[in-house]
Amino acid sequence: MKTYGVIMAGGGGTRFWPLSRKARPKQFLELSGKDTMVMDTARRLEQIAKAEDIFIVTSMAHREMTVELTKGVVSKDHVLGEPAARNTAACIGYAAMEILKKYGDGVMVVAPSDHFIRDEAEYKRVFERAVELAEETDSLITVGIKPTYPCTGYGYIKNKESAGKDYREVVEFVEKPDPETAHEYLVSGEYAWNSGMFVWKASVILKRFEELLPDIYECLVKIGDAMGTDDEAGVIDEIYPVIPKISIDYGIMERADRVLMLEGDFGWNDVGSFEALEEVYGTDENGNVIMSEAHTIDTTDCILYGTDRNRLIATLGVDDLVIAVTDDVVLVADKNRSQDVKLFVEGLSNTDKDKYL
Repeated sequence: MKTYGVIMAGGGGTRFWPLSRKARPKQFLELSGKDTMVMDTARRLEQIAKAEDIFIVTSMAHREMTVELTKGVVSKDHVLGEPAARNTAACIGYAAMEILKKYGDGVMVVAPSDHFIRDEAEYKRVFERAVELAEETDSLITVGIKPTYPCTGYGYIKNKESAGKDYREVVEFVEKPDPETAHEYLVSGEYAWNSGMFVWKASVILKRFEELLPDIYECLVKIGDAMGTDDEAGVIDEIYPVIPKISIDYGIMERADRVLMLEGDFGWNDVGSFEALEEVYGTDENGNVIMSEAHTIDTTDCILYGTDRNRLIATLGVDDLVIAVTDDVVLVADKNRSQDVKLFVEGLSNTDKDKYL
């Protein structure tokens, strides 16, 4: 059975403002040190699926940019534009219908566009096994990340051993915990971080939509019926914006029976905020991450990021700060509140300063 890669690239990346903007969200930035994050993801999936079988779902506003940035790996007609943001269930259902209607059933490897993977050989091994498992069992497969510390920023997957098997059975998905609960999860050995990466047959996930999200499934069927006809674009423009908003986790994964999990231990990071850059790049002898022309004096545990390498960032006697400098914005934030950077995006919206978004 054919394997398809599906990249979800519709996010806003608001925790990386002012680097991430409406016109160029996080997935189109070079935060990993290799290439744009979406291109890094496409090249990783190229180890599991053929290049001609990789799809990207992004906003219609970013479709042309996505085509340009992934040229040479992803075909232009495999970059699917969403007329409206409707969360991950709609994104995945749209891709599944596109695949099933136009290319035939196969196993979908679904990955967000903005993750960092350190050990790509182990990543390849885990996902190749997940593809085999999805093909053999018709189950929904998720990859849970082996936790390394009591993180409060991720959702968790409670799981249990399946006798004699290399996979584990999912007991439940749980929301981001408080510090005490996160510590209990880590010590118990029964929980994994929820990576948001999934593997299943296109036909199987659409069947789950039919059973668990019939309203969305009805919309997907209308879109699918128009695929390959002159009406396709018009029907998508009409139907997609009214698809109910819900995540694949809430809508299907938490409600489906027999969800299986493979554990991943390949240096995963969802690069969810500036603080994640410490893990991606490592820190210098003073605990700093410096991605700019910089001169520091008595500066420790800071993250300095400048988009203009001809502009110097100079710091004196500061600790635990994020300083990000673009051509029109300077951000200075407590590093321990880097998750809250998105508050600027919310606060500047619908004001005379929204030009900075």
